[in-house]
Amino acid sequence: MKRTPWTRRGFIAGATTTLAAPAILSSTRAYAQTRTLRVGHVSPQTGPLAAFAEADEFILQGVVDAFAGGIENNGTAWNIEIISKDSQSNPNRAAEVAADLILDDEVDIIVAASTPDTVNPVADQAEINEVPCISTDCPWQPYFFGRNGVPGEGFQSTYHFFFGIEDWIGATLGMWSQVDVGTQVAGMFPNDADGNAFGDAQNGLPPAMTAAGYNITDPGRYQPLSDDFSNQIAAFKEAGCTIVTGNMIPPDFATFWGQCAQQGFNPKIVTIGKALLFPSVIESLGDRGDGLTTEVWWSPDHPYSSSLTGVSARELTDGFTASTGRPWTQPIGFKHALFEVVADVVRRAEDLEDPAAIVSAIASTNLDTMVGNVNWDNGPINNVTKTPLVAGQWQKEGDGFDLKIVGNAGQPDIALTGELKLLS
Repeated sequence: MKRTPWTRRGFIAGATTTLAAPAILSSTRAYAQTRTLRVGHVSPQTGPLAAFAEADEFILQGVVDAFAGGIENNGTAWNIEIISKDSQSNPNRAAEVAADLILDDEVDIIVAASTPDTVNPVADQAEINEVPCISTDCPWQPYFFGRNGVPGEGFQSTYHFFFGIEDWIGATLGMWSQVDVGTQVAGMFPNDADGNAFGDAQNGLPPAMTAAGYNITDPGRYQPLSDDFSNQIAAFKEAGCTIVTGNMIPPDFATFWGQCAQQGFNPKIVTIGKALLFPSVIESLGDRGDGLTTEVWWSPDHPYSSSLTGVSARELTDGFTASTGRPWTQPIGFKHALFEVVADVVRRAEDLEDPAAIVSAIASTNLDTMVGNVNWDNGPINNVTKTPLVAGQWQKEGDGFDLKIVGNAGQPDIALTGELKLLS
């Protein structure tokens, strides 16, 4: 397959892109002949989930720079070539480009990020073809159970790090406990992998909310990219809901929130996963973005640094803003951490020409990264390890918004940066 040069335009267009980091042999060490290891990368660079990939260009260029001297494995310097492809926010397309990377580009490792719409089909292709895979930016339940994972068995070639729905619930309930706005909760759950996991009657938000003393109104699954939420809003008003929660993509939340204003539904707390992660989404809502709450996977205030470059979380976000002129976004840290794990695996694998040896190195990872410790021995289930999660609120600050950490239940090492306020 023809590969085009890596350019910003290529990313925006969703074209196949190649990053080649030339190996520079150390003048102080005698390496054997330099060899090349190919890493495939898949993310939603276009489509409704494109905000998750906003920092891809910045992160990938930084990784290329960090890999410029090659990575040593057993006395040999390995050149790292990264081939990045766009899932277009479509699961079928994600599977297609993953297959291209595996079968045509013959990558040695594949990495994927940003919701189960990209992560799951990529991981499935890697599992089928026995290619080592590392993924993130997707709660572990949609990743594991959405791929028909069996506890106690798991997968052979695919490994994942991120938080779980139980962590989202803990962070959210801890935040809500700071105020008293009643117990009637509105649930918004789309008919997709995330929505079905979050809305699951046995393992999702509803039973946890009930156990915590809340009454949840769940009108059922809606189709993503719906343009009318009148029925849901009517049900929430009838139930007297003062809190809204769930998991939505940005276009759906924008439609829903606009119709809430039109139809006179004014909750006091709105905590939505996925849709409210990004400053671009909040800014597009204008004054109605002020006070919305969401999960915080990572921020410049997290007390972590890179095993690859040594920079802190704050330094990484400052670099992104200086380079792009845009505010930081949460996926920055996790995209960077993916390649921290890749570098660590490349250094430790007994034989980089043996996929089983690479998988073994992934499984034995114990690495302090930009997003916390990654160690699959400490996971809640096979092939999964968790990273910390706290709760945040978008608050008006100057001409824009800042995501304040307003709840850190279970994560005292991540400092609070603001106090929770109710929606007006």
